[in-house]
Amino acid sequence: MDKAAARRMSFGLLLPAAAWMVLGAAVALGQVVVTLPTPTAAAATTAPAATASAASDLTFDVASVRPSAPLDMAKMMADMQAGKMPNVGMHLNGLRAEFNYLTLKDLITVAYKVKTYQITGPDWLGTQHFDIVARLPEGSSKDDAPKMLQALLEDRFKLKVHRETQEHPVTALVVGKGGPKMKESPGDAPPLDLDAPLKPGEMQMDTPDGPARMTIDMKTGGGTMNMGTKGIITYSTNVQTMTLHITSSKTTMAALADMLTQMMTSMGGGAGGSGRQVLDMTGLKGNYEVALDFSMADMIAQARAQAGMGGGGGAASGNAAPEAMDPGGGGATVSDAVEKLGLKLESRKAPVEQLVVDSAEKMPTEN
Repeated sequence: MDKAAARRMSFGLLLPAAAWMVLGAAVALGQVVVTLPTPTAAAATTAPAATASAASDLTFDVASVRPSAPLDMAKMMADMQAGKMPNVGMHLNGLRAEFNYLTLKDLITVAYKVKTYQITGPDWLGTQHFDIVARLPEGSSKDDAPKMLQALLEDRFKLKVHRETQEHPVTALVVGKGGPKMKESPGDAPPLDLDAPLKPGEMQMDTPDGPARMTIDMKTGGGTMNMGTKGIITYSTNVQTMTLHITSSKTTMAALADMLTQMMTSMGGGAGGSGRQVLDMTGLKGNYEVALDFSMADMIAQARAQAGMGGGGGAASGNAAPEAMDPGGGGATVSDAVEKLGLKLESRKAPVEQLVVDSAEKMPTEN
């Protein structure tokens, strides 16, 4: 395949890869609840979930757990170009709860309110994807859903866990020798108008920092996440250099560390990433304007694997994604991008609270 053809193919994968990473960041960093613009149909009518273990007395009225169908990247891209957001992650509409295309590890992060890097367990926790449709009891609120999911995982997957603090390798975000090169962003951003109707391609989410609205533009490979008074994150892609450009206003260093954690774990340690948790050790307080540019090569490789274009199974089998076909262009690694902010990344060890999986079944019991 010549370089021009490789570039066209890579661009076709660049857009969903960029959108997928930004959407994944929102989900992974905050156990996001997505509110769809149109309520879904009536809740599932499968057999009732069994009584929960001692961890919680909250249970779903009914719940169905099934392996997910393979992800169709071409269909997802076409839907997003038409303004329809991918039906993945956790969705709550009234008393109906859906958890779509999530691995057991993803489900644990939602149920126990931890990050993926805080889970210690076998690698297969992150391979098989599942779809869950459930109904909350009358009088429940969305805040009850994680506890109910805990009970469901303990019942259907025989999940047993405990918490402990362990010393783990981490990546420390520290100030570089020349000092920070970021501009402070004083003042307040306007709050979100939650009563305004959702625009085509827009979805509203509840995050730990409050409500947010996200828009993805599949024609340009760009988008925004508006968090109201918490600021706005924007991203855009450059097909010539095959880079992703992200800007964030009113960003704390802790928020930047979380963003970097998602980037580096999404890319499986590639592009200068370590796949480890990034911890803020800068000592910087306040909010800053942050701009990052980095190569999309690893994300394209991940997208190719998902689309079945790579060799050896790739992401579908839980192995490392195949190397990206060189689309031309360049782009900074994550470490390079961070250094342009007057910061740097260092390997260290630090105590990290872990959720240890003692035992679990690979497949759920019958519905």
